[in-house]
Amino acid sequence: MSVLMTLRVTGDPTAVEKLGADNGALFQGVVADARSRGVISHHFYGNGSEVFVVDEWPDEASFQGFFEHAGPRIQQIMAAAGVTAEPSIEYWRHLEVGDDVG
Repeated sequence: MSVLMTLRVTGDPTAVEKLGADNGALFQGVVADARSRGVISHHFYGNGSEVFVVDEWPDEASFQGFFEHAGPRIQQIMAAAGVTAEPSIEYWRHLEVGDDVG
């Protein structure tokens, strides 16, 4: 069963969007790497002072392998967002309770 990976850091979401607009190839390279390692879905979110990433992966090990391999490019994105602390990464499993929507 797949897992959701959430990554949360304090940083500037607007700077991440600007980097994406100015250097789309950086983001596309990371996405290509993630796809080659099995990512099912990937989304960035932001509020005033945090960046939040939600991915779905086949398992934790798939994400961990990707994160280690793509580390330098991910660090470049985080630096652009002003991130200075380690991200908080958590894994979540789907609960079968019969109320799914979508």
